[in-house]
Amino acid sequence: MDIYNNHKRLFGVAIILFIVLTMFAAILPALNSQNNNAPLPGSHALNADEVAGKGIFIREGCIACHTQQVRNVDMDKMWGTRPSIAADYARNIRTDIWRNTANLMGSERTGPDLMNIGNRQPSQDWHLLHLYNPRSVVEQSIMPAYSWLFEVKDYPYPGDIVLHVPDQFRKGVTGQIVATREALQLVAYLKSFKQYKLPDGKPTPIFLYGKTLSKAEPAGTTSKLNTELDGAALYAANCQSCHQENGEGLKGAFPPLKGSSIVLDKDPKVQLTVIMKGYNGRASEGYGIMPAVGTNNNLKPEEILAIINHERSSWGNNSRKITLTEIKELFNQIKSGPIAK
Repeated sequence: MDIYNNHKRLFGVAIILFIVLTMFAAILPALNSQNNNAPLPGSHALNADEVAGKGIFIREGCIACHTQQVRNVDMDKMWGTRPSIAADYARNIRTDIWRNTANLMGSERTGPDLMNIGNRQPSQDWHLLHLYNPRSVVEQSIMPAYSWLFEVKDYPYPGDIVLHVPDQFRKGVTGQIVATREALQLVAYLKSFKQYKLPDGKPTPIFLYGKTLSKAEPAGTTSKLNTELDGAALYAANCQSCHQENGEGLKGAFPPLKGSSIVLDKDPKVQLTVIMKGYNGRASEGYGIMPAVGTNNNLKPEEILAIINHERSSWGNNSRKITLTEIKELFNQIKSGPIAK
């Protein structure tokens, strides 16, 4: 055939074939996928600060250690309420015509997955302290400190966000540690990571390869959920990052639960309200506002009971044990009440 002897025709046919295959194998499926995976109700596109924070996330190499995808395997249940789906990324767009950094799902999980970190840890104070020195809130963390995202000032301006760093992590810094605009933008980007509920009628993906329940422990059982062991595990998953394993918190950053009058109160209503609605009663002392952990993490009454009883019986605390009946009676009242003060 003459085409094999004419390099112009050969390359021309090859280019045409490449374009046709690209259209059918890449471009058309991508357009179809975009049309079939609309943004989830309640989600929003990144605002200007969050977009800037995304650029800082890339610049600082965060993608090398953190993923943004909850896989459909049982071990990922701690990172989200369900496996990630295409619609979770539907609001991501190209940075510009030359750069496509819309989805930063990552390929290695040296640090925790971030897909739902905005719900798991919505506290700006925690994120800023974690960036300044990760060991201050997570003792075993191997994450590097991003202290260059902060400034030291003798006299902060009224609008400055002052970071309350425990003395042992200040490393000789004598002034006030203030978050820069870049630090706040990065935190805004991190807090934007939230999983949203699927529209009614759309099946929720399930986690695969879960542990098989024994015959004596049928699906849906909560018989062991309020034991001391489960209380410690639930506390570690939901509260420990701020209040610490020893319940002593971090001086100047997060208040202690050890010896707390709220925890020791015989009436659990305030303690339950703080977990469900958050707490801002100690902001004047320099402590940050506690987020509504129970609501944000969709904790069930049985799970909250386990946490409450763990706090009331640990670190030298010796308050009375609360029953599930008491928690259930207060649960619905508190869910519709105001933030604790």
